[in-house]
Amino acid sequence: MASSHHKDPAHLCFESVVTRRLIIASYWAVVLLAIPLWWKTTSIERLSLPASRVHAQRNRELFFLVDVNLEAQEGVAAQSLQQDLQRWVEFGRHVLDASAVDLKVRAGDASKAAYNVVLGRGNAESTVEGRELRYDMYPEDDAASYDVSLGRLADTLTKLLAPYSSYSASRIQAQRVMKYSPRYRLAFTLLNEDAASGSAAMAWDVQDAIQRQMGPLLAKLSDLHNFTIESQVQFHAPLAFQPRPIQHESRDAHGLTQEDLTVFINSAEWTLSSSVSNDPVIHFVLFIPSSKNNPLHILDHEGFVNPSNAFLLPQWGGIVLLNPSHSPISRLTSSDLVPAFNTFSYQLLTLLGVPGLPLGVDPDPKAGWQPFTDWELDALLRRRALENVQSSRETLEAIVRLVNQIKNMPVGEDVVGDVQAALDALNEVHESAGSSPVTTLQHSARALTLASRAFFNPGMLALLYFPAEHTYAVYTPLFASVAAPLVGAVVRELVAWKRARKEAKAHAERKPDEQRQAQEELAKAD
Repeated sequence: MASSHHKDPAHLCFESVVTRRLIIASYWAVVLLAIPLWWKTTSIERLSLPASRVHAQRNRELFFLVDVNLEAQEGVAAQSLQQDLQRWVEFGRHVLDASAVDLKVRAGDASKAAYNVVLGRGNAESTVEGRELRYDMYPEDDAASYDVSLGRLADTLTKLLAPYSSYSASRIQAQRVMKYSPRYRLAFTLLNEDAASGSAAMAWDVQDAIQRQMGPLLAKLSDLHNFTIESQVQFHAPLAFQPRPIQHESRDAHGLTQEDLTVFINSAEWTLSSSVSNDPVIHFVLFIPSSKNNPLHILDHEGFVNPSNAFLLPQWGGIVLLNPSHSPISRLTSSDLVPAFNTFSYQLLTLLGVPGLPLGVDPDPKAGWQPFTDWELDALLRRRALENVQSSRETLEAIVRLVNQIKNMPVGEDVVGDVQAALDALNEVHESAGSSPVTTLQHSARALTLASRAFFNPGMLALLYFPAEHTYAVYTPLFASVAAPLVGAVVRELVAWKRARKEAKAHAERKPDEQRQAQEELAKAD
C-alpha cells in the first residue's frame, strides 16, 4: 500500500491545542476589554435633585401682605374705626386666606398703604378710582348703624381684595378661565356660512375696531400677558347641523338650542387659526349666517329667543352672531363692529379671569372710562401668581417622584439647573409678595416656565416609557448570539483539558508497572 503524503490535521500548527486556546482567549480578551467602553457609552447621567428643597415648598404658604389706609372726611374719626374694622375683617379671615391675602388696616398713613379708603357720611353708593375706595358710613350715630356700616365696609374690602373666594359661582368661573400663559394669540375670524347665497360680508375694518374697542383693555393687561393678534375672513363655513325653524316678531327665523351651541364650532371644515405657534389661542368669531338661516338667534333653556346673540365657549373663545339687514355687505366698518367688539372685550375679560366689582361698588364716573379698575387688576395678579406657585410646586414634586420611580431616568445638568432656578424663583415670589403684585407674578411665571421645561426635558422624556424589560429585550439578541459560541468553546476546552489531564494521570500510573514487568522479563531471559 502506498503511504499517504498528507499530514494529520491534528498535527497542523494552527490546529494545535495551544494555538486554539490562545485564539479563544483573544476573543475573550477583546470582550472583557470592551466592557468598560460599552459601560461608559451606555451609562446615563443621573445627577441628584434638590428633593429636600422641593418638599419644603409644600409646607411654605404664600401670603400677600395688603395694607389698607383709612382716610376720614368731616364727621368720621378714622383712628377709632381702625381697630373695630380690623376685628370685623378677622370674622371673614377664611375668605381672605383662600386667596392668600393678609389684610392689615391702618389709619392716617396713606404713603405706606397699597389702598386707601376715604370715609364719609351719607347713603351714596361706594365708588373706586385707581386704588382708592370712597365709602359712606351711615349718618346715624347709634351703635347699630355703626356696626352695620363697619360690617358692610369689611365685606366690601374682602370682596374687592379676594373676589374669587367670595364669588358665589367661582367654580363655574374657574372652568371658563384660560390657563395662565405669559403669551396669548388672539384670533379674530369673520365667518360667512355661505358667501354664495348672497348673505355675506366681503371685508371688515378689524384693525381699526381692535385698536379702538380693545386697545385700552389689552394695554392694561400688558402686565400679565403679551398678545399677538391675527385676523382672517372665510367665505364658506357651513354648520354641522340644521338650526331649528322658529317664529320671532311675526317672521320666520332660525334658532340655536343650548345643545347646538356645544357643537357650533365645525372644527372639521373651519380653519380658525392661520399661524403656527405654541402660544395658547383665544378665538373670537363673528358669524354671518347664510340667507336661508337668516336671521339666526340663540334660544334659552325654555326655547325663547335670548336677547344676546353671543355665547362663550369655556377656555376656547367667544362667538357673536351677526344678522345683516341687507345683503350682500361689501365691508363692515368700524362703527358696524362696535357692538360685536364690545362683546368680544367682555368675553376676553371673562376668559382671562378678570373678577369684576362686587355689587354696590361702581367705578367713579368722574375718573373717565377704564376697561376695569386697579382693584380688579391687582386681584387678578395675585390670583394668577398663586396659581403659578401651586402649579410650580406640583410640577417639581412630580419630577422628583418620576426620578425616584424610574431608576434609569437620566437627570442632566440642564434639568437640575432648571429645578434649582425654579426653586430660586419661588423664593423670590415669597420675598416680593408684600410689595408688588406685578413683580410677584413675574417671578411666579418664571418658576412655572422653568419647572415645566425641566419636566418636559427631552432627555427625561426619552426613558419615561422605556422600562428595564425593554432594555433586556434590546440587548439579549445581541449578546446571546455573541456569547453562545464563546461560552461553548470555553466549555469544550475545559472538558478536553480535564480529559487530557485524566489520561496523563492514568498513563503515569501505568508506566511503573510496565517498567517492572519489563525488568522481570529481562531477568528471566538471562
